[in-house]
Amino acid sequence: MPHSQEWTLLHAHVHQILRKRQLLPAGEPLLIAVSGGQDSLCLLQLLRDLQSKWNWRLAIAHCNHRWRSDADANAAHVEALAAGYQLPYYSAIATEAVTTEATARAWRYQVLTTIASEQGYSYVVTGHTASDRAETLMYNLIRGSGLDGLQALTWQRPLAPTVQLVRPLLEITRAEITAFCQALQLPVWEDSTNQDLSYARNRIRHELLPYLSRYFNPQVEELLAQTAELLRSDVAFLETAAANLWQQASRPIADQPENVNGNPKCAWMLNRKVLRTEPLALQRRVLRHFLKTCLQIVPTFDQVEKLQALLTAPNRSQTDPFTGGAIARVQADWIVLDRPPGQKA
Repeated sequence: MPHSQEWTLLHAHVHQILRKRQLLPAGEPLLIAVSGGQDSLCLLQLLRDLQSKWNWRLAIAHCNHRWRSDADANAAHVEALAAGYQLPYYSAIATEAVTTEATARAWRYQVLTTIASEQGYSYVVTGHTASDRAETLMYNLIRGSGLDGLQALTWQRPLAPTVQLVRPLLEITRAEITAFCQALQLPVWEDSTNQDLSYARNRIRHELLPYLSRYFNPQVEELLAQTAELLRSDVAFLETAAANLWQQASRPIADQPENVNGNPKCAWMLNRKVLRTEPLALQRRVLRHFLKTCLQIVPTFDQVEKLQALLTAPNRSQTDPFTGGAIARVQADWIVLDRPPGQKA
């Protein structure tokens, strides 16, 4: 099995990233998500080569989505790699064929979290790259996402109380990874679905970004990934400020008179006077949190704007129904949300 003897620029770059960002502490047990493609094989090779400096305990996990005819052969290929590398191997097979990208991603993270929790791995490590970050930013921008979506694919996030997801390759482009895999002749499994343009992300990867690179800026991937990184720190700041504002502007509904309409209410109400004096960006974040908490939905831009209009509306003003029939209304200095009869608070 390949084992790099040369300390390449990519090794140095990733080693520096790990030290600077403190992503994967020395001596920790790491579960590496390996699909068999070039990104995950590059990640696996780098972590194996850096293991002597960090003293990690490494293992491999593979998720078989059962959506390709070669899925079982792909899984067998990764299992053989794990055996050749003498690393523990864990696999999961979807009980039903996963047919959409979103469903596949949700199932994959659920499975990886379960394996890591049960087997005692503190970190799940994936091979997402700067190119993935650029593609995700473009994908979410086209769909009409706000800052939170545009800064998606962060360096790390919790999967469970004792399990952290880490992406140490977010400054590395796919071109760099391709060169690394070719130089070491890593046994990359070619995923035929990566060329299927019926998937929006593949069309962005193979058509949109190359077009932008050719006609607008050759460094478009790196710059979009850099934009995502800048937005990440902005979003973190806004989230902290919005959480503080929520504490000031919200109050449990039990502290206020009962709804005269007799309908069940959201467990929280918002103080309009407090929110009105704050920047619009923070208002929107608090209002979005209010709707997510009360209605268990991912609010749209229009739904948040509809609620924001109540901040300056006359007493007893109300919105038209939200998802499920709930109605927000003005009650003096407060915004309350009434549910249709039968809905739980």
